[in-house]
Amino acid sequence: MKPWQNIESVVVVGLGLTGASVVRHLLSLPKSLRIKVIDTREQPPGCESLPKNVELVCGGWPRNWLIDVDLIVVNPGIALSTPQLQQAIGMGIPVIGDIELFAWQVDKPVIAITGSNGKSTVTDLAGVVANASGVKTAIGGNIGVPALDLLDQDADLYVLELSSFQLETTSSLSLVAGAFLNLSEDHMDRYSDMEAYRQAKLRIFAHAQACVVNADALATFPDQQDKRLIEFSLQRQTEYHVKSVDGREFLCHRDLAILAADELSLVGRHNMANALVVLALLNEAGVDVAKGLCALKAYTGLTHRCQLIANKQGVKWVNDSKATNVASTLAALSGLSLSGKLYLLVGGDGKGADFSELESALNPLDVQLCCFGQDGRRFMSLTHDSKYFATLADIIKWVSCRAQRGDMVMLSPACASFDQFENFMVRGETFTALVKQLA
Repeated sequence: MKPWQNIESVVVVGLGLTGASVVRHLLSLPKSLRIKVIDTREQPPGCESLPKNVELVCGGWPRNWLIDVDLIVVNPGIALSTPQLQQAIGMGIPVIGDIELFAWQVDKPVIAITGSNGKSTVTDLAGVVANASGVKTAIGGNIGVPALDLLDQDADLYVLELSSFQLETTSSLSLVAGAFLNLSEDHMDRYSDMEAYRQAKLRIFAHAQACVVNADALATFPDQQDKRLIEFSLQRQTEYHVKSVDGREFLCHRDLAILAADELSLVGRHNMANALVVLALLNEAGVDVAKGLCALKAYTGLTHRCQLIANKQGVKWVNDSKATNVASTLAALSGLSLSGKLYLLVGGDGKGADFSELESALNPLDVQLCCFGQDGRRFMSLTHDSKYFATLADIIKWVSCRAQRGDMVMLSPACASFDQFENFMVRGETFTALVKQLA
């Protein structure tokens, strides 16, 4: 493979799921490489499974390791602005991520999805519908299975969720189609401004044959004028759009109605947009979506994304732990209709976000804010009924004594989880376990 010419030594920065997949991939290559691993944590996950011929340093940055090396593969959780990486970049040492390694190796069609919100749902749903349509499809990237591990699966199509962090270190990923769903404030602790964040997302279109863009959010459009655009919209007639006929809404491709919106099991208008993107991407990949429409209709969503986990004595408990930013929580609140009170659990690591946008969405609702975590107190001024708690367990105990039939208790934190939990999945699982322990 041409990319591997003149590469004899590789340093992998950051272990965990992604780093471990990188090491496995490098060891599987026909070319013999000298592989070293750096992790600034004292006990990084996955360190115990490293082969003995892979040298590991934990708890710091060993001097000269990032200088005397041919290639650095960095975990997406580590910013490229890190001084040690900047020094290597300044010396001309290539710094890439696992998705770039995937791009060097993959030999089947790939579609990919990015955006501030909804990308996990679109990625998973696209894979489910493609498989139901008879195309062997592997799903991963920023969701579930690391991209490099997908190469071991017998697949004819790959569907990847890509974060802005992953795209920063990716430069040669060829796509049948890429989608940029939306853009809202997120990761402002990592980017200098919204435009820097947007430019990272736009890298998905660098080598895409078709660019699926949101006609209702012009920030998703590539800056280059020579790109082939496929637009979707909930507000106007574009290539993929929603059309109302006699009071009933239909998902349409040009003039063709594909299915009625009320046939979707997914709840919320934002999921109508997600379904349109799936139709667009799979059509570009040559998938006969008509064969998979039943799967599209039956799809109920991802774990930790507006997931109804219990209905106890008429009180609905909803796990939306994947709402790690304000826009995601706004999407969960959009169109919410309740006969009772909403107990909304918010807080965690706010990543420098402005929470004031939530106020207008909360005003029409009978809501009790239950705030927790590092930035929980920053939500307190949004409503008159706000209370701060140290832990999720304290909230569940308090709410369970007060919630009545018709009420909803929703974990939709608008924050990252890293102040109290390993990730949003662990946060959602903790919430679910606490709810299931209730009498």
